[in-house]
Amino acid sequence: MSDNEPTVNINMAEWCAEHRITEVECLVPDLSGIARGKILPTEKFLKGIESDSHRMPESMFTQTVTGDFPDDDADDLVSVIDIDVTMRPDANTMRPVPWYTEPTAQVICDCTYHNDKPVEISARHVLRRVLNLFDEQDWRPVVAPEVEMYLVKTNVDPDYPLEPPVGRSGRAETGRQAFGIDAANEFDAIFEDVYDYCEAERLDIDTLNHEGGVAQMEVNFLHGDALELADQVFLFKRTVRQTAINHGVFATFMAKPMQNEPGSALHIHQSIYDTKTGTNIFADGDGENSEMFLSFLAGLQKYASAMMPLFAPNVNSYRRFTYEESPINTYWGIDNRSCGLRVPRSGAAERRVENRIPGADVNPYLAIAGTLACGYLGMIEELKPTAPKKGNAYVLPKRLPQHLMDALNRFEENEKIRAILGERFVDLVCVVKRHELKTYDRVISSWEREHLLLNV
Repeated sequence: MSDNEPTVNINMAEWCAEHRITEVECLVPDLSGIARGKILPTEKFLKGIESDSHRMPESMFTQTVTGDFPDDDADDLVSVIDIDVTMRPDANTMRPVPWYTEPTAQVICDCTYHNDKPVEISARHVLRRVLNLFDEQDWRPVVAPEVEMYLVKTNVDPDYPLEPPVGRSGRAETGRQAFGIDAANEFDAIFEDVYDYCEAERLDIDTLNHEGGVAQMEVNFLHGDALELADQVFLFKRTVRQTAINHGVFATFMAKPMQNEPGSALHIHQSIYDTKTGTNIFADGDGENSEMFLSFLAGLQKYASAMMPLFAPNVNSYRRFTYEESPINTYWGIDNRSCGLRVPRSGAAERRVENRIPGADVNPYLAIAGTLACGYLGMIEELKPTAPKKGNAYVLPKRLPQHLMDALNRFEENEKIRAILGERFVDLVCVVKRHELKTYDRVISSWEREHLLLNV
């Protein structure tokens, strides 16, 4: 343990005492962004930090979204003996769990081996790995995510399609009410609790608006540190899901939850600052787009299609790209939402690019790591982007993988991505996601029963 850890322990002990915490949830985001970990009485939690005894099996990081573990393919990546890794709570992430009646805390943990080396296949470490590359160049990424989601009726039978919930008017929404104030107010009770809970958790959400789908909402986050924002989105998803359940509905971050409705995205605004001068390097002295900015854009254009397993990680993710208002390529444009990469009109200090490709179903740590890694490679390689698109980019050729298997093949074969994210991590993503594909391919869908049962 490092010299400063006893001080961290004292701070967490004081925080727990001040808030009269009785239980602590130790959270570790897995590959899919699902919260894994342990729940402990406060006294045992604090003693466990001192003795370094909060542990979980390493195989936690190989778990699929279905809760399964890959077959023998993962043995070379995580040994069959399944050693323990140590959970090290990050004191900066200590927050209350405001929807419980019993005073409970939650804290996000990093994971290390017995020799204090980080577990390189953990999502939080992968983001740190990318951020360290920026730090070596005296660059500091600043990001601002925008997260879309749907509220739906409780769905206890997965064979039935999802339906919009009943709002406070007593009726379910039937038409698309993009940016509708009254439509958003239908669910005031839910989002009043969400805002209260987020304030208690120090989650810096900004605006709320109704999106284009029935009962589809978007929440924007204030810009800030990349790791901190990934932590916030991770906790925000959990907060919204729990709040919705408390109000008798479900909240889903699926990329395409309903057949005839638009998909949900997690747009990532990003800019890079010089740590020595504090200036945004995306603008030059005249306030125009800098060469570094153009190279960052070019990196996204070149590498985003190979980074798709981090931007579209599930089978359902690729259904979103079949809808007319979802990006299908990596063209960029000034204030052009039909492009996968949008540059909002802004002053020099706020110059940024919005990556509109990731779906709401992403692991936020990996999506942010992936988009920053693409831009970093562009700057290091001094790439040049295409000319900005001024017209409708939806009618231009598709330049993104159309299904998960194609995305995994591109991801696995790209040597630059393997080097920047780590060989073992890239291999693990491919093993886990191919196992998920295998289990998905065994499912007989309602479409097949409807159209093939009596016709072929």
